[in-house]
Amino acid sequence: MSNQANLSRRFFLSALPAVTAGLAATATQADAAPAGQGAPHWGMLVDTRRCIACQACTISCSMENDLPIGQFRTTVATYAVRTETGQSGLAVLPRLCNHCEEPPCIPVCPVSATYKREDGIVLVDGDRCVGCAYCVQACPYEARFINHHTGKADKCTFCVHRVDVGLLPACVETCVGGARIFGDVNDPNSEISRRLKEAEGQVSVLKPEAGTKPHVFYIGLDKELAGRVDGDSAAEMMWRPEMQGA
Repeated sequence: MSNQANLSRRFFLSALPAVTAGLAATATQADAAPAGQGAPHWGMLVDTRRCIACQACTISCSMENDLPIGQFRTTVATYAVRTETGQSGLAVLPRLCNHCEEPPCIPVCPVSATYKREDGIVLVDGDRCVGCAYCVQACPYEARFINHHTGKADKCTFCVHRVDVGLLPACVETCVGGARIFGDVNDPNSEISRRLKEAEGQVSVLKPEAGTKPHVFYIGLDKELAGRVDGDSAAEMMWRPEMQGA
């Protein structure tokens, strides 16, 4: 091997620590939050004008979270409505846990199984939950249920297992109309913050009189539906084994 080749090899090996250190620094900088920006607070914006009630969100959520047949963390309720001119039509109301700033489900839990993370996501600790259903009754949005398989309280988690690794919730990723926008409401440059600002005056929440301060926002929600969470969902019309005696 020539002296020139030995020198090239020694130079390459000696440079490796500096190169790898540089790559590590780049990765660290990419993962870090921008300077001056606080911790994220996750929220969801639902543009009902884009929702076509296809229930792709319902199905993807059920598959992602392995839910019992007939139980759902999110659905799209449908309503027959009549306009001021007498025309009839269909109104949609995508429903899920509202991840409230003041969640009424937390103080009623006798074992402190329900809690809110610093990023605003409300969760249930399955190891603590005793399935008493107090939280189910306390939720003004009927967003909770007792899971038939686990016997524990269940609800939308914003697909926290996906969010924590940088992915979108399953319902957002599969929405064919782009009706669901998820992001950090504390970041003024995030898409959800931008959309909320653009739609100022048109944004509403469900049951504002409950004082829960929801972090699921709606654009285009019929004013008559703002206080509604009941109604038939297309998900209820999906085929289930018990329908055929299975």
